[in-house]
Formats: sequence, C-alpha cells, structure tokens
Amino acid sequence: MSSPLSLVVLISGSGSNLQAIIDAIENNHINARISAVISNQSSAYGIERAKKQDIPTEIIEHTTFATREEFDSALMQTIDQYTPDLVVLAGFMRILGNDIVQHYLGRMINIHPSLLPAYKGINTHKRVLQDGMAEHGASVHFVSPELDGGPVIIQAKVLVKKQDTPETLADRVLAKEHIIYPKVIDWIANDRLKLESGNAVFDGCILEKPVIYQC
Repeated sequence: MSSPLSLVVLISGSGSNLQAIIDAIENNHINARISAVISNQSSAYGIERAKKQDIPTEIIEHTTFATREEFDSALMQTIDQYTPDLVVLAGFMRILGNDIVQHYLGRMINIHPSLLPAYKGINTHKRVLQDGMAEHGASVHFVSPELDGGPVIIQAKVLVKKQDTPETLADRVLAKEHIIYPKVIDWIANDRLKLESGNAVFDGCILEKPVIYQC
C-alpha cells in the first residue's frame, strides 16, 4: 500500500466533517492521516475532536491580524510546516485570498452546502427555502480564487420538504456531507482524482458534470 495521504484540515466550528474524516480513516476507508487541524476560532469544538485523537492543533485568530493578506500569510506558513499533500476546508468560514489559493491550487478542496453553482456564499439553507426550491444538497469542489467557484467534483442531493426549516434542512444536508467528503479524499489518496488545466479529472477523464452521489 502507498504511504498515507497527509492532510491538514481547516475548521471554524463544530468540526462534524472533521469527525467524519477521522472516522473514515479509523475504519480504513481512507488511506490518509491528519497531520494537523487548524482553526481561526479558539472556541471551535473541532479542536477538541482533534485533541481527543492526539492530532496536532493550531489556532490562528483572524481578528489578530490587520489585513486579510497578513492572516493568509500566517496561515500558509503554519500549513506548510506540516507539508500536507492535501488541504481540506471543513467548515472553514474565511474567504482565502489569491496568493494562498494559488499556492495550494489542486491541493485544496472545500465542501459547500448547496448544489453549486447555485447558492454560493452563506445562509444557503435559508435562501433555498425562501426561493421555494424543490431540492438542495452539498458539493465538494477544488478551491479556486473565485468564491465557491472551483471545479465541482461530487454532489449529493436532498428533497426539500414543506415543513422544513433552515435547521432541519441543514441537518439532512450535513448527513450527506459526511458521506461525500471522505469519498473525495479517498479518490485523491488513490490517485483517481486531480486538478489538471483547471478541470477536475477523475479516472483519467475530465468531469464535464459533477459525480452525483446516489443513496
């Protein structure tokens, strides 16, 4: 077996997707190891999840930096100390600038709670309900300088129910996130997925459309 894929995971909150990745590694569903977990929020519960697994943690409070560029530079220096193969944004609620995105281009992925390119940005569940949409979901994509705009790799869909609130809808979408994010990391670990010339390439073919997770 090839050596495990080295991950650095960036979080801002509870870290439920981080936990899904930890569980997938422990269950031998991913040939990877988490080299570090980094948060821009000292109160992020995901840091406690990492500590329970003896995973190194770092706190880089964005509020202590005068500019976004200074924060990005400090974040990049910290990430590079761990020499990761892949940087995983798992509920990381900071917009990253061009320099750091270009530094990790093809080596940074994100999960977003919508069916991209629809509903980029925040408050996706509320906006979907306000617009009366019939379906919603989650997307995993390579990170590019455009916000939530990199090539989409996989999506999972949920039907929107009449009685849904933003909270109930978020719960069902999150359950799908916990399935599809480890799956993408596994594809990268097994050299099935990469970014080439701005395209997501899966098993040697350009993904003209995202893979749709069916379950």
